[in-house]
Amino acid sequence: MKRFYVLLTLTMVAAFLFTDAFAAVSTPSIFGDHMVLQQKKTLPVWGKADPGEQVTVTLGTNSRKTQACAEGNWRVDLPKMKAGGPYELKIQGAGNSLLFSDVLIGEVWLGSGQSNMQWAVKDSNNAEREIANAHYPKIRLFYVKRTVATSPQEDCEGEWKLCSPETLPEFSAVLYYFGRELHQQLDDMPMGLIHTSWGGTPAESWTSRPMLESDPALVGLVNKWDKLLAEYPEAKAAYDEALAAWEVEAEQAKAEEKEAPKKPKAPAGPEDPWLASGLYNAMIAPLVPYAIQGAIWYQGESNANRAYQYRTLFPAMITDWRNSWGQGDFPFHFVQLANFTDINEEPVESDWAELREAQTMTLALRKTGMATIIDIGEAKDIHPRNKQDVGKRLALNALAKDYGKRVPFSGPMYKSMRVRKNEITINFTHTYGGISARDGEKLTGFAIAGADKKFVWADAVIKGKTVVVSSPEVDEPVAVRYAWSHNPVCNLINSEALPASPFRTDDWPGLTDNNE
Repeated sequence: MKRFYVLLTLTMVAAFLFTDAFAAVSTPSIFGDHMVLQQKKTLPVWGKADPGEQVTVTLGTNSRKTQACAEGNWRVDLPKMKAGGPYELKIQGAGNSLLFSDVLIGEVWLGSGQSNMQWAVKDSNNAEREIANAHYPKIRLFYVKRTVATSPQEDCEGEWKLCSPETLPEFSAVLYYFGRELHQQLDDMPMGLIHTSWGGTPAESWTSRPMLESDPALVGLVNKWDKLLAEYPEAKAAYDEALAAWEVEAEQAKAEEKEAPKKPKAPAGPEDPWLASGLYNAMIAPLVPYAIQGAIWYQGESNANRAYQYRTLFPAMITDWRNSWGQGDFPFHFVQLANFTDINEEPVESDWAELREAQTMTLALRKTGMATIIDIGEAKDIHPRNKQDVGKRLALNALAKDYGKRVPFSGPMYKSMRVRKNEITINFTHTYGGISARDGEKLTGFAIAGADKKFVWADAVIKGKTVVVSSPEVDEPVAVRYAWSHNPVCNLINSEALPASPFRTDDWPGLTDNNE
């Protein structure tokens, strides 16, 4: 009996040593039950294991083997597959295995940006009906938990869920309506929708540090935050002291039924979502290199006061993501800012108009598309509830540009101008069957100026597929602007009822050309 216990003890020790010798093979949370993998693209699968540990990855009839490197990282690239499923993804290590079930092959899209991308289905138009009808088992949802990091992370918190009335309410409305439109138009194609956004955040938070540092126009964003972080410990200590004093004063004011003093403001620190690269590190880097078809983006409000800088920053961010994924110039479609705030009675300068211009200029990048929504915003709410049309207009870009569908995807876009006497004729692209004023009303939204750069409202008349602009107040016009304000009154559409994008023909300095 004694010998038996000795042997049992030795066996248990050996088993413990064997198990301890091999760390459990693992993957980031982007891999899980119900996930969707991108069709017709090489499929990277990666994770952690013990250095030198053998790992075998099997999906359907495809299997690949690899060995973890000295740092414990491993990766295999599975071959391209056609849409279908469900499959099981099995990952076998030396001491354990992982099995992910109900895996579909289809289309994977990432949705990111600030609050208008974060805006939930439950807060969109007709929410109760939309949620009740959300029985789409082939649409899968992955919601990245919002967090900030000072360096690139290997994992994030989230899990794949089937789209249903129970799982949909808190999900991104724009991303859902976009994905649903593609799902329906592509014959019930499986759709994997990855939502990673944070309200009120600027584009530099979503851009990697190396990209920001590589551009002289953007490196100041990094330097600013480096300075703030270096000063943070001292600033935080001073804040804690001030907060403690305020709490005493506030309590005393309450007891004396007096107004409480103003609460001290916390200093910007490493957990601030405005931290340059902070959201890229925590909410984008962990998703790389998961195979995707493309990304959609709804952001810009927080960068409007630096619209000229956005001309550089936004294309840099897109290029940065494409470089990170390493799967070429994947499609990237974005939403132009909606109309918002009070209507101006006279032509004005506008940083929001300049931001929209920067967004339009970003179309110079390959495989980009823009959804113009200058007609569906709300004057009193920066978060328009009509997210259905936003998602659909983004989907039109994807259907036309990425899936080869012959569908109109854009409203009229400024092409060129011709000055003749006291008139300027504007030519457009994307007119399709023609242009008109919505609801047959008088054409609005055009302003005209001479060399003095003073804009006045113009008379605008449609002639064929052009608009002729003039004003009795401007004898020698040189420039035209359309929908150039925060909340323009404008109504030019094409035959598909898609709105014309705001534009200007001049390049005169605006409100934000010196802002950094």
